[in-house]
Amino acid sequence: MRHFKQIFSILTIAAIFAIPAFAQETEVKVVDEVVAQVNDGVITLSRIKREMKDAVDSMVQQGKTREEAQKTVDEKQGELIANLVNEELLIQRAKELGLEKEIEKELNERFVQIMKENDLKTVEALYEEMTKTGVDPKDVRESWRKQVTRELVIQREVQAKIYWGLSGKELKDYFEKNKARFTKPETVSISELFLGFAGRNEADVRAKAKQIHAQLKAGSEFDKLVAENSDPGVVTNGAGKAQNLKVAELVDVLAKPLKDVKVGAFTEPFDANDLGVVILRVDQREKASSESVFDENAVRLAIMTERFPDEQSKFMAKVREDSYIKINETYRPMVSPILFADERKQKAAN
Repeated sequence: MRHFKQIFSILTIAAIFAIPAFAQETEVKVVDEVVAQVNDGVITLSRIKREMKDAVDSMVQQGKTREEAQKTVDEKQGELIANLVNEELLIQRAKELGLEKEIEKELNERFVQIMKENDLKTVEALYEEMTKTGVDPKDVRESWRKQVTRELVIQREVQAKIYWGLSGKELKDYFEKNKARFTKPETVSISELFLGFAGRNEADVRAKAKQIHAQLKAGSEFDKLVAENSDPGVVTNGAGKAQNLKVAELVDVLAKPLKDVKVGAFTEPFDANDLGVVILRVDQREKASSESVFDENAVRLAIMTERFPDEQSKFMAKVREDSYIKINETYRPMVSPILFADERKQKAAN
């Protein structure tokens, strides 16, 4: 079983101190002092104190002393409040865009993936194991909800608009100026035979994989053995085949077994994320080349990556400009310089 408490601690720190970050609760239990009003939402002092306590506890679990953690969090109080304002704005935007179903779908998929990785049969069993380690599944779900909400809004409102908003001329001009970045990489194409552990004895699955591998070495036809034995592939997302995978981008679980395997040959059986045993056949290899190749998707991604930081800053500045934000006078000196930093930079540039 994975260390759920450690995973959640890392998520908590990232959620509080990322910019823009997420740390909103689904309901405000205590209304004591309004630190900031954000359109129809409010951020209270009690909520900020809870966020700060969570951050301190998380840092302590990561190895810091409580005194060191408290000092770090205290110094970042203005940043934390500014981030809570940004997160509130993004959560409100997600509701305006109607992203609730997409967010829930992503959350469910994450929990199912962890369930499978830990060889658990139901999400309820996963929740029980998490609770045993001192991690509240509801807390994890809410932390991930904030992260997913941010990602979906930014993808929809910033990344997608950059990516699809580029003209053919912009793509060609960028390619001509940056040809060295678009040389042909080394690629490999594969076919997959997968034997899953689900509902089976793992030892029996491994023994069967060794038997199949021996048959392949003896000359048996790969495709025939796939048809007779394979479950839907995990490496190829059920497709059975994957073409032109960039070797430099392969994860270790694939890169190591595939290394030095010649075209037409097979990997040794290997585990795929504790889900089952995989045997891969190398169907094709393409060597890297210094020749520049125009790949529209690669060019779009390169331009988007370059423009994204500035465009995200502009987007958040516009969202703040179009919103009603009122910071309590007591906290304004520590919050406003951080919250409106991008607006000041844009004014200075103009």
